[in-house]
Amino acid sequence: MSGPDLTGRVCLVAGASRGVGRGIARGLGEAGATVIVTARSSETGPRTEMRPEAIEDTAREVDAAGGEGHHYLCDHQSERAVDELVRWTLRRFGRIDVAVSSVWGGNEGYDGARYPDGAGWGTPFWRRSAEPYLGFLQTGPLAALLLARAVAPAMVSARSGLLALVSFDTADGYLGDVFYDSAKAATNRLALAFAAELAPHGVTVLGLSPGFVATERVRDLGQAGLATESPLYAGRALAALAADPEVAAHRGAVLHAADLARRYGFTDADGTQPERFRIGEGG
Repeated sequence: MSGPDLTGRVCLVAGASRGVGRGIARGLGEAGATVIVTARSSETGPRTEMRPEAIEDTAREVDAAGGEGHHYLCDHQSERAVDELVRWTLRRFGRIDVAVSSVWGGNEGYDGARYPDGAGWGTPFWRRSAEPYLGFLQTGPLAALLLARAVAPAMVSARSGLLALVSFDTADGYLGDVFYDSAKAATNRLALAFAAELAPHGVTVLGLSPGFVATERVRDLGQAGLATESPLYAGRALAALAADPEVAAHRGAVLHAADLARRYGFTDADGTQPERFRIGEGG
């Protein structure tokens, strides 16, 4: 079965310096898309937590995969910076066919056992300072909102477009940590709300739920053996959705990469089709 063809499509992936965002950019590149990758970490600027990954690396991976990669340094917690990013993209490429918010900073400072405030995963909320919660909201649902409001006018004008918010499905119940659960639930609800408001204008919005992804951070923490899939799995899921002429049928839904693999017939980087991951199962 041949893969999706996104040749000539212009895609913007926010939060693409590493992790799921990088995997999504690579998956779109495999399909031949032009991909603008953005984040705060650059070879020529600051890097989040002094990590080695940078947006230039991701742009090169897009090129190597068969697409056309471009990088743009952007703080996705700044409304002004996101607006300027979108203006730059439209000036240079003329349109945005696909936009993806994969911004997430909720795990910054997490050492595999504890967050910087000393709390572990699932620490009861009444035994934890509420101060770090703002970071979960700013680097999750707020970043998704800022990107959506910036790209929506161009998509509405074109009466087409796909906007995907990377999150984690909350439909099965509580995810085990108040900060994480409520940030993901808020992102999922934004996908539903954006979809309702943009559907009359021909724009499709949906949520994408990866499993336990073997990101660079997960590998550094020695947890790669617990992970269920590579970042590319979500990337191939997004590419398949972007190439589907009936993608509007999914608007407002939170879709699992594993379910999409079976629907569209793609595999992970190792040729397997990992099953859905649920928190509390398998690690």
